[in-house]
Amino acid sequence: MSDKRELISSGNELSAIAAVDAGCMFFGGYPITPSSEIMHTISDLLPKVGGAAIQMEDEIGGICAAIGASMSGVRALTATSGPGISLKAENLGLAQMAEVPLVVVNVMRGGPSTGLPTRVSQGDVAQAKNPSHGDYKSITLCAGNLAECYTEVVRAFNLADRFMQPVIVLTDETIGHMHGKALLPSLEEVKAGIKQRKTFDGPPEEYKPYGVGPDEPAVLNPMFKGYRYHFTGLHHDADGFPTEEIETCRKLIDRLFRKVDAHRDELESNEEFMLDDADILFVAYGSASLAAKEAILELREQGIKAGLFRPITLWPSPEERLYELGQKFDKVLSIELNQGQYLEEIQRAMGRKDIQKLTKTNGRPFSPADIINKVKEVF
Repeated sequence: MSDKRELISSGNELSAIAAVDAGCMFFGGYPITPSSEIMHTISDLLPKVGGAAIQMEDEIGGICAAIGASMSGVRALTATSGPGISLKAENLGLAQMAEVPLVVVNVMRGGPSTGLPTRVSQGDVAQAKNPSHGDYKSITLCAGNLAECYTEVVRAFNLADRFMQPVIVLTDETIGHMHGKALLPSLEEVKAGIKQRKTFDGPPEEYKPYGVGPDEPAVLNPMFKGYRYHFTGLHHDADGFPTEEIETCRKLIDRLFRKVDAHRDELESNEEFMLDDADILFVAYGSASLAAKEAILELREQGIKAGLFRPITLWPSPEERLYELGQKFDKVLSIELNQGQYLEEIQRAMGRKDIQKLTKTNGRPFSPADIINKVKEVF
């Protein structure tokens, strides 16, 4: 344990610290509750390591600046909440199409629209699957405690550079504003685990950034280093030049899917809590899982054996493990701070419609009693 760090901080501050420790050198964003502390903290940290943080004129400018920074070869971050994701959506699609790595932290609050700005929600889970228009495969991670506000942001940067696309990290108002002790990996461990994005070092005239295998991401050399390519949101060929040629267009979109689907084993991350001898399965993620764990401990004192499955990588979903658990457990309860956005994925993956649900959308977190009462009501 000596190589671990204990830090007393908030979830938002830990997200900012994680970004800098992971090598992020640029932040572009716009303040929005409940994510603003990420911008405040990283604005202090980045200049100390030679980086830069810019408050742009709006959310659109924030993500555009981050995309531009990433194209120059540096790791870049933007942070926001639900309405901000809506404004960033078009440029999230541009980054997906052009394959620009980027980390986006969404500290969820109640919605739709401006909703409940200072209250908790998990209402952006479906949005995170397809935040922009068109066909692509989202990668979305979800922190479930203070320590994961740090570790999942670090992981997101490595995945963004590995898969060359935006990676979304979902937290929520409860975890973002929670303040307490977090056990973090050592800085040396974080630095040693950094996965650098691939670059092409051959002759510039042979450089074809999008001329890669059918399940591989593009190889984008940093701009202004002697390698030229066309950057566009249009369908494009191996050079990045726009095209409407039928097979080239089909292969491009197929590859945006396959580069994620073919490497799901590198993405999946779950927690299983007291599942081995359980009779009842809870599926919960993010801050809802904190109440679920407390409820499990209290239920077991009453002789009711429940256990928790917590997906940390929400998209792509852990569909094979969900299917296995759906075969094992007759009693399944989905617990979400929305109207059941992930429930639909659980039902699809398990191939069942008889999943019980506990939802809350009034801006308040679950209490263990909420969950215990629901268990006694439906099982």
